Amino acid sequence: MTLLRDEHLAAAFDHAARGYDLLTAASPGYHAHLRRSARRLGLPRYGEGLRVLDLGCGTGASTAALAEVLPGARITAVDASAGMLERAAAKRWPDGVDFVHAPAEGLADASVNGPFDAVFAAYLFRNVSDPDAVLATVRDVLAPDGRLGVHEYTLSGRRADRAVWTAVCRGLVQPVATVLGDGQLYRYLWRSVVDFDTADAFADRLRAAGFEHVRTLPLPGWETGITHTFVARRARPEAAE
Repeated sequence: MTLLRDEHLAAAFDHAARGYDLLTAASPGYHAHLRRSARRLGLPRYGEGLRVLDLGCGTGASTAALAEVLPGARITAVDASAGMLERAAAKRWPDGVDFVHAPAEGLADASVNGPFDAVFAAYLFRNVSDPDAVLATVRDVLAPDGRLGVHEYTLSGRRADRAVWTAVCRGLVQPVATVLGDGQLYRYLWRSVVDFDTADAFADRLRAAGFEHVRTLPLPGWETGITHTFVARRARPEAAE
């Protein structure tokens, strides 16, 4: 199948927004894993006084994880899908959480400007046409030594992990999504993961984009070998020379 991209993918997410929270709630560990990845940023003082960018916030699951782990932070949550963002913004949020409609490639056009102390991106990089360009944008809005946390489906490279991913998608996720009228998007989900970087390849991509202290951390449960947290820091100017 042809991968959905850009405005076509945003439109598919718009349509899926109404059932998205139902599907994520049915995924064991989905919200706990996001909180774990948010903690892995290692930000001090519960984020007090810090600015955090939630890039690709969807209906707000990643935003909620950040708000719980970092209650002192100011969080700017961005998404390209108007439908997903409308669902997110309609929920109850503490002071200091703001939502902006913008693609990851268009932050400046939406007046989303750094420096941010941290950027968190959950399930984003598979879905952009040019991951390296988005990483360059992320690097530019981060403060020197600012932290990047990526929570992403990135297969280990083992056949068993690909088999588990395929079985979950075809046996559970796709049938439920089809009933909800969103089968195309969740067929895309399976393919996007299979075609994307392995965990090692994505870590190399981060290093090539100017990030250092890159760590690849597994997640527990059925997603071991399928979903990883990547944590890294923007290289200081003198380190990048």
